[in-house]
Amino acid sequence: MTTPQAVADAAPRVAVASKDGISINLHFGHAREFWVYEFAAGQWQLLERRDVDHYCHGQTGDQGAMQRILKTIADCDAVFVAKIGDGPSEKLQAIGVTAVDDYAHLGIEDSLADYGAVR
Repeated sequence: MTTPQAVADAAPRVAVASKDGISINLHFGHAREFWVYEFAAGQWQLLERRDVDHYCHGQTGDQGAMQRILKTIADCDAVFVAKIGDGPSEKLQAIGVTAVDDYAHLGIEDSLADYGAVR
């Protein structure tokens, strides 16, 4: 069983919506995978890539896909995206994941470094 202290002591994790693993270049609803980074040993390291079904289908969203995405990145502190709607952002916030679009179309490594510095 995970204790509250274990969660508090866990290394920070950030999920990134990226097509190429270089820049933050995907809308949250269009992501088919998230690159998950963890801050350990004084630096951000790629932990893994997690596949998801994309959520956005034009003007509507697949609620089943949204629930699976939320479950897939629930252990992350934040998700970096190029863009995200209010609805998905609120759902992420409800599970304790912060949606960050401040680094849209910027490099992942520099964005993670900046995020860590201002956090």
